[in-house]
Amino acid sequence: MSKRDYYEVLGVDKSAGKDEIKKAYRKLAMQFHPDRNPDNPEAEAKFKEASEAAEVLLNEDKKRAYDQFGHAGVDGQAGGFGGAGGFGGFEDLGDIFGDIFGDFMGGGRRRGGAPRGRRGDDIQEVVTVNFEEAAFGVEKEVSITRHEIKEGTTPQKCDMCDGHGQVRRQQGFFTISQTCPKCSGAGESAQMIRKKVNLSVKIPAGIDEGQRLKLTGEGGPGSNGAPRGDLYVLIKIREHEFFTRDDFDVHCEVPISFSQAALGAEIEVPTLGGKVSVKIPAGTQSGKRMRLKNKGISRLGGYGFGDQIISIHVETPTKLSHEQKELFEKLAHYEEKESNSPMSKGFFDKVKELFQ
Repeated sequence: MSKRDYYEVLGVDKSAGKDEIKKAYRKLAMQFHPDRNPDNPEAEAKFKEASEAAEVLLNEDKKRAYDQFGHAGVDGQAGGFGGAGGFGGFEDLGDIFGDIFGDFMGGGRRRGGAPRGRRGDDIQEVVTVNFEEAAFGVEKEVSITRHEIKEGTTPQKCDMCDGHGQVRRQQGFFTISQTCPKCSGAGESAQMIRKKVNLSVKIPAGIDEGQRLKLTGEGGPGSNGAPRGDLYVLIKIREHEFFTRDDFDVHCEVPISFSQAALGAEIEVPTLGGKVSVKIPAGTQSGKRMRLKNKGISRLGGYGFGDQIISIHVETPTKLSHEQKELFEKLAHYEEKESNSPMSKGFFDKVKELFQ
């Protein structure tokens, strides 16, 4: 079967320059690449055909011979995938194919062939604050250990990729380029040390457990002029003796006595801002919830405060003095005659009706 005209294969005119030929080849190579068309002999054949055409037309000597004598002028010179560098020694085609493979793998190098610097690694550090610090905000000093370029040293050319940022390997009938695993495409590597660094971190008021703060540029060093990574500060909050948190509200259980619940009382209740006086109505039941407006946690961004919710717990005494026991016995005597407890009265009335 006779070969098709190379210009026809690439879809370009004979007057096309190198940039136009490269662009046309790249488009066809992306379309018919075997990795995108597994088990497709037709696509593989078109990929070979386009590569052969580009190899000839991008080489001035081969192109001149082809323009003068046609295929006869370059027979045995094209399609040399097994040659030096994997592309018959022709670097332009290898560079184009390296870019294409980079697109497939999500990496690669810049079009100009210069190694691209690698951004530094991100670091995460856990910082523990107490309940009040999370509620009102605080500034903390954080000590981290990160990689730094050793003072007095300069980056050296990578010995694996010889400074190109890419390595080539044979895959079947063609050679592919990949980002160098040793220098991550930077083309150079530096002597690194682990260094302890102290940083000041502002913890905003209202931050919650598990939230993260981002300190841009405080991570690991980049290579070849690329920026540093970032530092992420993960927040942990110590448990409080009295308070628990629900979003920006604070919950607190407050114990009171039988007499305070029955007669009513004025008691002092702890809040994040200090003690406040709270009136307990007469006849308060255990489990009653009371809301203290704006006594909770500062909302992130400074837009007001949450509330404090207090839950009343009526305590039963465990040890009674002789005088207390006599008083409770008298109370029990009066309760037998006439109960003033609405819940228990209703409950036992229903029990009587049920078993009559």
